[in-house]
Amino acid sequence: MTTLMIDAESAAEDALLTRTGGVPLAPAGTVWPRCATCSGPMQFLAQILLEDLDRQVGQGTQQRRGVLVVFMCQNDPGMCDEWSPTAGGNRALLFPTDGVQPMTLPELGEDDRETILLGAVHAAAFEAVADTDYDQAGKAWAEQAGRSRLEILGQVGGAPSWVQYDETPACPSCAQAMPLIAQLEEGPDHSTAMNFGGCGSAYAFACEPCEQAAFLWQC
Repeated sequence: MTTLMIDAESAAEDALLTRTGGVPLAPAGTVWPRCATCSGPMQFLAQILLEDLDRQVGQGTQQRRGVLVVFMCQNDPGMCDEWSPTAGGNRALLFPTDGVQPMTLPELGEDDRETILLGAVHAAAFEAVADTDYDQAGKAWAEQAGRSRLEILGQVGGAPSWVQYDETPACPSCAQAMPLIAQLEEGPDHSTAMNFGGCGSAYAFACEPCEQAAFLWQC
């Protein structure tokens, strides 16, 4: 089974749900991440409630498992190695959901660009498709629903569908391969889309016991 994330109605920008865009939720005092290369504030892309992964195995959503928030540098696209899980051009942070609140937007310096938020919020609805292959599941859903595949925001859980080659990161604490939390697509509206090279996909991983997370994209 593949659990697809489908573009749903727009949600509040600070809603505690799986979404792209809006304002990230985090514990009080969390500092907005900056790019290791250009030092500019990163753009917030998405947050994923880890309890939504339980839909993959039919366990429901009774248990709070935390929230994964993902950022990527867009101050000078393509120049800060933002596709790499280790170069410092993106950041994936894993938090408990208790007590999270909207993060304070960073103060922008003279050289900072106002690219810290996407232009729209896209909440995720979930559709379970019997096919275990992500690409085939997306095709089957679009044909059955009579909707565009651009409305697929990605998937939660499951196996990554690599655009290029397997780049599954190892946890820096326990050295085990990290499970996939979500695969993300750029989004249905090109004017407010995430930037994964114009035709790519992104991959968010986490090791929940070690509270470690990683993010990368390919095109």
